[in-house]
Amino acid sequence: MSALLEATELAVDRGGHTVVTAERLTLDDGETLVLLGPNGAGKSSLLLALASLLPARGSLRWRGEPIRDELAYRRRTAVVFQRPLLLDRSVEDNAGLGLAIRGVGAAQRAKRTQDALASLGAWQLRSRPARQLSGGEAQRVSIARALAVEPEILFLDEPFGALDAPTRETLTADLAQVLRERHVGTILVTHDRDEALSLGDRISVIMRGRVRQTDRAEAVFSTPADPEVAAFVGVENVLPAHVIAVTPDLTVLSVAGHTIEVTAVPPGGDDFPLLCVRPDDIVISRGEDTGSARNVLPAEVVRLEPIGRRVRVILDSGFPLVAHVTVRSARELELAAGQEVTASFKATVPHLLPRHHRASRPS
Repeated sequence: MSALLEATELAVDRGGHTVVTAERLTLDDGETLVLLGPNGAGKSSLLLALASLLPARGSLRWRGEPIRDELAYRRRTAVVFQRPLLLDRSVEDNAGLGLAIRGVGAAQRAKRTQDALASLGAWQLRSRPARQLSGGEAQRVSIARALAVEPEILFLDEPFGALDAPTRETLTADLAQVLRERHVGTILVTHDRDEALSLGDRISVIMRGRVRQTDRAEAVFSTPADPEVAAFVGVENVLPAHVIAVTPDLTVLSVAGHTIEVTAVPPGGDDFPLLCVRPDDIVISRGEDTGSARNVLPAEVVRLEPIGRRVRVILDSGFPLVAHVTVRSARELELAAGQEVTASFKATVPHLLPRHHRASRPS
């Protein structure tokens, strides 16, 4: 069965140079593909090219057929930008604007507008002038306007980027439910990792104008393709290691004189891989009870850095190590700089990368 949308050897040029390339990207019916990367990576340019709103080299196919009529293709899609771009009319008028432009009759337009606004919790705002809306309310209306036309592909370009954190979290949760219920194919641009995990079925990580990895959302975060991707998705511990032994069940490594056991297999028989451990997978304790963790390291707390609801703990275990704990755990453990603690993690959580990066395969 053909993909809903397939891009091959896509390249976007701006100002005389190539800003982003993608060897192959696909979107299936009902799937949400997230284009994740830092600011300036080329995510928005790639989204606009996929929406046929920006010229690009390469091939775009719709259900297996080349896209020859761009206008007809665009009528099957809808785009939401970071700024809502609402007219100085009522919420209901704005939400139904796309339908009116497409010539949908008044009765059908009213029904589809109501359904779209209600699905995003905005129907009660229907009579309010757009200029009186908060940022979050305006973006709900903007997304409802896009959904009302019943697109086969919904393009979302950093739709929550200008919103405060509580509003963003609520709207992300509501949108996730709407996308599941409507089963609409969606391509979302974001630089926010939590947003990507909350909404994405698959994630394409874009860095320096190139798609570096495309995989299931959880796989991108647990098995990043290279050290730079690992760092961006939050794998702060990327440690040079030396393979001591490989058995059917375990790989035994040496890291700065410590023996580490992991279930991951060295990539391509590499004897000097990079050991990747997420900070959330490291447990800090004050006593000797480390549960079932195979890897137990003495450590000294170097410093504590509050990050929202968590605390980033920088440790010295003979090599730098970063762990994340809740604020409550940090308080109960009475963590402080200079304190001796134990850091532990299970053999199943690390990921091994080749010491020298090789280009990852497109997916």
